[in-house]
Amino acid sequence: MSAVPRQPLVVITVDRAAGPVVEGEAVVSTEGFSPRYDLDRWTGVISKPGHRLEGTSIRDKILFFPTAKGGIAAGWAFHDIKGKGIAPRAFVFGVTNPVMVQGAIFAGIAITEGWTPDALSEIRTGDLVRVDPGRRVVELLERASDR
Repeated sequence: MSAVPRQPLVVITVDRAAGPVVEGEAVVSTEGFSPRYDLDRWTGVISKPGHRLEGTSIRDKILFFPTAKGGIAAGWAFHDIKGKGIAPRAFVFGVTNPVMVQGAIFAGIAITEGWTPDALSEIRTGDLVRVDPGRRVVELLERASDR
């Protein structure tokens, strides 16, 4: 007997995407993200004082941010955290930049940009989501409240 694939509760179409298909727990922020200034690259925890996700681990999460902040350090920072085993499974951005995209691809981390409908309105921290860059979709599989 074969497993029946889960039907998504919500499907978000993304404008651009690269990387592997991944599933995981969503971490959602209304604040942008910089791997250089917001992240402790030894622990994988958002460490910038006052950041809305301060104290949150990004390890194995699907991260949702409206924007990328900065970017020049993304290439080596993403590769570094991937090598340390503390990287997220995917970055889902409203708007990002080429350096962040290059860094994610170099590190083998899925990354997307642009969304319809607004992912920040549809996805909540703790929800189970799938990112499928080849199909250019992010799918809500299960609400955190139902898990």
